[in-house]
Amino acid sequence: MPKQTDQSRPSRASRAGARWGHAIELDTSAEALPLYVQIAEVIAADVRRGVLAPGAALPGSRTLAASLGVHRNTVLAALRELEKQGFLVTEPARGTRISEALPARPLSPAPRPTGSAQFHVPRPPSFLVSPPPRGCFTLLGGVPDLRHVPTAALARAYRRALRRPGVLSYGDPGGTLSLRAELAKMLARTRGLPLSPDDVVVTRGSQMALDLVARALVRPGDVVAVEALGYRPAWEAFTHAGARLVPVPVDAHGLRVDRLAALTDQTPVRAVYVTPHHQYPSTAVLPAPRRLALLALAQERRIAILEDDYDHEFHYEGRPIRPLAARGPTSVVYVGTLSKVLAPGLRLGWVVAPSPLREALVAHRGIIDRQGDQVVEEALAELLADGEVSRHVLRMRTLYEARRDTMVRLLTDAFGDELRFGVPRGGMALWARVRGFDVDEWAAAAAQRHVLIQPARLFTFDRRPRQHVRLGYGAHTEAELEQAVALLVDARRALR
Repeated sequence: MPKQTDQSRPSRASRAGARWGHAIELDTSAEALPLYVQIAEVIAADVRRGVLAPGAALPGSRTLAASLGVHRNTVLAALRELEKQGFLVTEPARGTRISEALPARPLSPAPRPTGSAQFHVPRPPSFLVSPPPRGCFTLLGGVPDLRHVPTAALARAYRRALRRPGVLSYGDPGGTLSLRAELAKMLARTRGLPLSPDDVVVTRGSQMALDLVARALVRPGDVVAVEALGYRPAWEAFTHAGARLVPVPVDAHGLRVDRLAALTDQTPVRAVYVTPHHQYPSTAVLPAPRRLALLALAQERRIAILEDDYDHEFHYEGRPIRPLAARGPTSVVYVGTLSKVLAPGLRLGWVVAPSPLREALVAHRGIIDRQGDQVVEEALAELLADGEVSRHVLRMRTLYEARRDTMVRLLTDAFGDELRFGVPRGGMALWARVRGFDVDEWAAAAAQRHVLIQPARLFTFDRRPRQHVRLGYGAHTEAELEQAVALLVDARRALR
């Protein structure tokens, strides 16, 4: 039987980008670099030569893909690489443009493929998660002190769970009924969310929850608004689902809802991802007027609010503000986790979402993971039911508040006006403005002294440096914090 040919496939010559007016010749041979790398390298080289001037607008990804005769995902991968390297910036209403502040070094060369072409990854994630090295002071915001996990109670509950009939068999991809029931009770009691077990989908942590929401909700090309200073793993999940992310500014009070409203005047917005309880990473609490404005805007413009309530339990001044989901259940997808409450290694999170999105979440969960760990879910359901989790939260809330006060005192005494910060009302980290020295150089010097801190460039949408730093205090005792801050002072002196 004769081999069929795809007559619609553009030839190499036709991939020169004539319709854009900027020639990019692509090599489609098996030994060539991936197409997205070729596109990125040509654009970067032309920027360096002045062929593409700073501030110049690029065509939309669909137009560029059509001009080059490649899939749109290939163009999106090239644009993400160029943004990561600092050659491009994307701004609301202005689109994608050549950066005014070009990187000092050329685009990092990609390794040439060594295996078969059929194993080329077309959309590799640009963000890689790696565990922190052992033996360091981890002043990373959101890391709990695992030495206080109630392991004895957890072990007893685990042993009892193992004896339950059917626990090692196939189960509900949405989570065991016992855990969903206990989570529904907890969320009703602590968040004011009137739920039934059927309203809750159990996940392996909040990252899986965000990925499931992105898979179920986002269509390729949909605009998802995100906080311009925020949580990059969530952005990666939305991008990988095909979303076009548009950053919205944040200030000392969290998301600028007025700027989000202006964005919706210019383009349809499918969803907005927000951390209102303690804005990540700045710890700002979204005030009631902005919350009401956000809910009203979502209702009027039919925008899904993706609320990430990652550390609701830890608040030190009065009662916490209730989640957006308590006021707008039909507009809000609510994501939470026990990673901060107990331990990240337990991988336990949840999603509360309106139907039929909830049913789609369960279907996607069944495809990528089939189900959760039923033994762990049954054990945690027992700890929730007998009050062990509530007692643990009360103990850790007191402990973390004391550590917050110690960290504030130590930093104030050691750095004075060089670190400017407000005292956080909750959470396990503070957000400080650095004056008088470079924050990225400070972070590097601190790492050499085995102290890990997070400079602002890790959280900025455009990856540009900012003179801020996130400093966590939850994982260490007060004596350990004193040692860590002394090493930070030593790192500061090394910069002079």
